[in-house]
Amino acid sequence: MKTIRNFSIVAHIDHGKSTLSDRILEFTKTVEKRNMSAQVLDSLEIEKEKGITVKSAAVTVKYLAKDGIEYIFNLIDTPGHVDFSYEVSRSLAACEGAILIVDATQGIEAQTIANFYLAFEADLTILPVINKIDLPAADTDMVSKQIEKEFALDQCDIVLASAKEGIGIEDLLEKIITVIPPPTGNSNSPLKALLFDAYFDKFRGAIIHLKVVEGTLKEQEKVKFYFSKNTYQVEELGIIGVDKANRQKKKELIAGEVGYVILGIKSVSQVKIGDTLTHEKNSCQEALSGYKEVKPMVFAGIFPTVSEDYNDLRNVMEKLQLNDSSLQYEKDSSLALGFGFRCGFLGLLHMEIVQERLIREFNMSVIVTAPSVRYHIEKTDGTKIMIDNPADFPSPNDIALTKEPYIKATIITPVQFLGNIMGLIQEKRGIQKRLNHIDEKRIEGIFELPLSEIIFDFYDKLKSLTKGYASFDYEIIDYRDTIVSKVQILVNKEPVDAFSFLCFQDSSRERSKVILEKLKNEIPRHMFAIALQAAIGNNIIARENISALRKDVTSKCYGGDISRKRKLLEKQKEGKKKMKSIGNIDIPQKAFINILKN
Repeated sequence: MKTIRNFSIVAHIDHGKSTLSDRILEFTKTVEKRNMSAQVLDSLEIEKEKGITVKSAAVTVKYLAKDGIEYIFNLIDTPGHVDFSYEVSRSLAACEGAILIVDATQGIEAQTIANFYLAFEADLTILPVINKIDLPAADTDMVSKQIEKEFALDQCDIVLASAKEGIGIEDLLEKIITVIPPPTGNSNSPLKALLFDAYFDKFRGAIIHLKVVEGTLKEQEKVKFYFSKNTYQVEELGIIGVDKANRQKKKELIAGEVGYVILGIKSVSQVKIGDTLTHEKNSCQEALSGYKEVKPMVFAGIFPTVSEDYNDLRNVMEKLQLNDSSLQYEKDSSLALGFGFRCGFLGLLHMEIVQERLIREFNMSVIVTAPSVRYHIEKTDGTKIMIDNPADFPSPNDIALTKEPYIKATIITPVQFLGNIMGLIQEKRGIQKRLNHIDEKRIEGIFELPLSEIIFDFYDKLKSLTKGYASFDYEIIDYRDTIVSKVQILVNKEPVDAFSFLCFQDSSRERSKVILEKLKNEIPRHMFAIALQAAIGNNIIARENISALRKDVTSKCYGGDISRKRKLLEKQKEGKKKMKSIGNIDIPQKAFINILKN
């Protein structure tokens, strides 16, 4: 156990976590140089395409230190975006230490601070690394002072490195041995193993990643999950590799080790991430603390493009939830879109990634409805409900009080863009709490604003107003009083439930006009005029018209009395009036996709 080191790599997005992982794998010869590729631990196609990590990846590497002892490093590469902080917290629970990376050119960013406190609250030993020291704009002295000031970490413990050029990798590995403590635990105690990740293999079933905290896990043993009480037999266990081809089978895993186990589980619903694995007979008396229950922040509906694909989508959602335990869903239905699921996400990027994975990994064609947040509503009869779906929103006459979620936003920006940010915060109903100067050039702003205001275009505007230099992190703090309205979109006076949305009452008109303008371009013209309306209750707040297709019915009239033409036009007018009263509007599937995706 003294030769084992379990650690995660954490940082703000694009500070070099995956690149540093690549260099460690290359330096320790875990992956041969000829087989190396960028972001080798990122298994999803979308991760490589976007250049971001969205899924934690664990791997075991062996390192022969300068003292001649071979050490076992269990490394977990984590995401950097705020939407995937739950992935980071789960990874930290399986570690004794964390490598905190800071970009030498950017310095401390918002998510750097958030990840530091995640590791600090988990009582981990933190090893700071300044990366990208080879770049001309690198300022290691300034960043070192920031780390000491913000995190109270000694500058002497900071490792200087360039993951891209391979500088400082050996120093970092030696520092890991001396700074990060080995795991503690008794191999002779009853088995306690923490399930921190899993994925589904169509040949072997659920492949579970776990950390053995106490006891020993052996092949062919009878084990059970502490909470579900389901029992299984260990089919295979071993060390986690870069991919399934590099997994190394073992006869046993002892206390302190991180590895994988295959129990022959074919139904993904039987695995709960954060559960404790123990022996069937000599079981532990209490479970490990596991994880906090994840709280979704953004909600949207996911529906199959073709209704017949509903059962396939249900099976895919089960498999996806095993691999992404922060995803929550329940059955939903829509008059326009049929049967589907109401899903909870940690943020907009999380929602986008789930949609992309459904399309790419599982070949599912889906429609995702407009995102919304969860409102707390107190009705006039005293009952309290939580609503995130416009279809469930009660009548305004039945509502006594509505509360919406507020966030504490941390924005770090160059000083010259502070005015632009203050204007954006004011536009989004935000409140400034305090400003802190990190150094002469950058400032940290703490703001409070409604979550509903940031789930649409806040992040894009922030990056645009600061030329991409601002960083952003947030957390839910409480619920506050608000006035929310349900806006219905009417097509030819008939409501289309898929386009309905909830929003702050004063913003409803502007958002409605945007949707109606898009809808006007998506619905083809008919033989009669079509009215597109947005309504709150019985009040119309916005309108667009789609003009009718015209046919020249008077073309056969040549010469003669004008009354003949008038009779034909009146006849056409009556026909269009009758057609409008009984005609159905054809809303193409493309219209739902193009409008709801924004």
